[in-house]
Amino acid sequence: MARALGLDVGDRRIGVALSDPTGTLATPLAAIDRRTAQGGIETVARLARENDVEAIVVGMPFSLDGSVGPQAQAVQSFLEALREACPLPFHTVNEQYTSAEAERLLREVGVEPSRDPGRVDALAAAIILQEWLDAGHGRPDAGASP
Repeated sequence: MARALGLDVGDRRIGVALSDPTGTLATPLAAIDRRTAQGGIETVARLARENDVEAIVVGMPFSLDGSVGPQAQAVQSFLEALREACPLPFHTVNEQYTSAEAERLLREVGVEPSRDPGRVDALAAAIILQEWLDAGHGRPDAGASP
């Protein structure tokens, strides 16, 4: 089983998480500065290659009513560009509240989120990826995901 990469795409940074080879556990990996390397596209593609990634899971910031607002449109544009640089299967997960959940988890372990926003983004990516893995998509016996 190969790994999956999880992404929390923001305006300034991209949080990145990586699954274990069994498709069971997501771990925060990095936060990529979007102001370099074509907005992070080259770095995401490189991380996917280096880690033998077979799927990329992206958090979609849908509006509370489920519609595609400006932020979700920006993520969709990023994904279009990433697909050209990284020909892998892409999956999306509704990412509402993942950054808030990441901040809460960091506070629980004594870390002030405002001091390390990249860590928040990477943890949010891990939450996104873990949700997808928990739905059974990352396991070999799970079949194809939507």
